[in-house]
Amino acid sequence: SLLLFQVRQKVQSKDYSVNKTKKVAWFVSNCGARNGRLAYARELGKYIPVDIYGTCGPLKCPRSDRKCFEILERDYKFYLAFENSNCRDYITEKFYVNGLGQNVLPIVMGARPEDYQRSAPEGSYIHVDEFAGPQELAAYLHRLDNDNNLYNSYFKWKGTGEFINTYFWCRLCAMMHAPQSTQRHYEDVNDWWRGPGVCTTKSWRNAEFV
Repeated sequence: SLLLFQVRQKVQSKDYSVNKTKKVAWFVSNCGARNGRLAYARELGKYIPVDIYGTCGPLKCPRSDRKCFEILERDYKFYLAFENSNCRDYITEKFYVNGLGQNVLPIVMGARPEDYQRSAPEGSYIHVDEFAGPQELAAYLHRLDNDNNLYNSYFKWKGTGEFINTYFWCRLCAMMHAPQSTQRHYEDVNDWWRGPGVCTTKSWRNAEFV
């Protein structure tokens, strides 16, 4: 479903860093993703503690168990909202539910930075492509960990609006019936869906399209 964020003005007063004693968490089950997210997370773990839950790490917590999210929200400051592919517009519940849905700062990998900018509240996440690599990202996370004001700046959007589930079939129906000034036709849907420039096996800043 497509989620829209409806904005309203509100002053933030909550400190989202209170009682959080752990740094980075990640819930993951697919260890063979083509974008190298596991290798990135392990490299990041050399410079800042990264707790990996699930098949790819030593910690266990069933994704269906609400306690996992309670642990995430209570103990951790950061969450790796890493998709299994780096493709345009590919943003899933890993970001919206596991990340923005909890009082934790999501670190994203997957879609292009401009895709997240169109889809998420401003200043609500960190994209890995903002940094040269895991070590530089870790240095910034340590800075956030030591500066509550800077950390809390990523939560200014909280309480300023709400996510509205518009339901994809309703949106699709509306788009099909809406008058449009321009129309596009694709003879090969697979080429449009998976063609050059749609996905990359590396970061978008060092893209090698597949």
